[in-house]
Amino acid sequence: MKKSGRWVKAMEIMKDFEEKCGTPIGKLRQVADAMTVEMHAGLASEGGSKLKMLISYVYNLPSGNEKGLFYALDLGGTNFRVLRVQLGGKDSGIVNQQFEEVSIPPNLMTGTSNALFDYIAAELAKFVAQEGMDFQLTPGRQRELGFTFSFPVMQTSIASGTLLRWTKGFSIDDTVGQDVVAELTKAMERQGLDMRVSALVNDTVGTLAGGRYTNNDVVAAVILGTGSNAAYVERAHAIPKWHGLLPKSGEMVINMEWGNFRSSHLPLTEYDHALDAESLNPGEQIYEKVISGMYLGEIVRRVLCRMAEEAAFFGDTVPPKLKVPFVLRTPVMSAMHQDTSPDLKVVANKLKDILEISNTSMKMRKVIFEICNIVATRGARLSAAGILGILKKMGRDTIKEGEKQRTVIAMDGGLYEHYMEYRKCLENSLNELLGEEVSETIVVEHSNDGSGIGAALLAASHSQYLETDES
Repeated sequence: MKKSGRWVKAMEIMKDFEEKCGTPIGKLRQVADAMTVEMHAGLASEGGSKLKMLISYVYNLPSGNEKGLFYALDLGGTNFRVLRVQLGGKDSGIVNQQFEEVSIPPNLMTGTSNALFDYIAAELAKFVAQEGMDFQLTPGRQRELGFTFSFPVMQTSIASGTLLRWTKGFSIDDTVGQDVVAELTKAMERQGLDMRVSALVNDTVGTLAGGRYTNNDVVAAVILGTGSNAAYVERAHAIPKWHGLLPKSGEMVINMEWGNFRSSHLPLTEYDHALDAESLNPGEQIYEKVISGMYLGEIVRRVLCRMAEEAAFFGDTVPPKLKVPFVLRTPVMSAMHQDTSPDLKVVANKLKDILEISNTSMKMRKVIFEICNIVATRGARLSAAGILGILKKMGRDTIKEGEKQRTVIAMDGGLYEHYMEYRKCLENSLNELLGEEVSETIVVEHSNDGSGIGAALLAASHSQYLETDES
């Protein structure tokens, strides 16, 4: 193929990709409406939707008046964190906090349930032993712990839940089907540690609690990191599948598991279909695979790979590194996309370091920059549409006559935190969807490490000692 013919072919591949990734405002509205419809279906019956709409049993979100010493354990991947917070009650907030991060030895990730939980309980006991004078447990009380457990769990009460399956490299067969709180409690007893688990929470629900503690207007939380999920506050009587007693508060936090959303309105390309087919969970988490950090860089790699194969974009041979799945991580993509140097030096360096592609022309670097932009823009705009779907479900996408309500969405996760272009695009798209008037009442704010602190706060708001405190 002649040089000029190659370039025409490469441009054709890029333009075709750009067209198929298009997210005009009308399409985003269709996605938002589909999200709302699926939310209704998931609340109506178990298995009624691709959205699980899990009942979290959290009906007392922190108010800011909680007092005392509370612990949290945050287990969601190859590391876990233990933390403690001293809460001062009304107007004082978090008086003191300490945390420690511990990595889990790889052999324990595929060993036995007892071995894993004994290791965790032993580390927790060590942490408790170093409490120090800054932290004061009310005399005569048992220590209480909030447990953030970011794996699929069928929650059975605020402090119990059955593990459905492990993900993220864990594979411990004898834990599946067990109550993870009971497993942890037995391990703490074996360590001689007197502590009660008073809340079992998903990380997204923890983020919601952490956001609500500092801001009473927080009604939803969205995590955009390696994966993605959302949780929000639902009116208890709007949950047909809930057969228990209605909580006093009249509210219930729902863990949507929104990564599994899918709709014919999502603009998917052949690259997305191939990525999905070759993934560990084909047909699952389709929405997550278009918006979250684990996959954005991989989509870019697949487009570049096609250009190398069919348009000899990088010369006569396809760079071997470019054929390796997930070699292009989202942080690298984000660095290339946010390259402001006049000659796109960052793009050149990343191509050289990660893909071992040197001698790129400015023209080529611009194309690569543009592909990063297309993928990030689609992801950010689709996540904004998802947020609009939640706002619609809560009736907060319009302004009621004479009402001055503010709506705050707590955001967390590395993608949202570090990929500024993605974040700006998400916020602009949400404002565009809502219109000027409504968007002034809706705030998206970063809630750093909501999930760890959030679990401790939920242990406080669901403490066994609450009645005695508040009377």
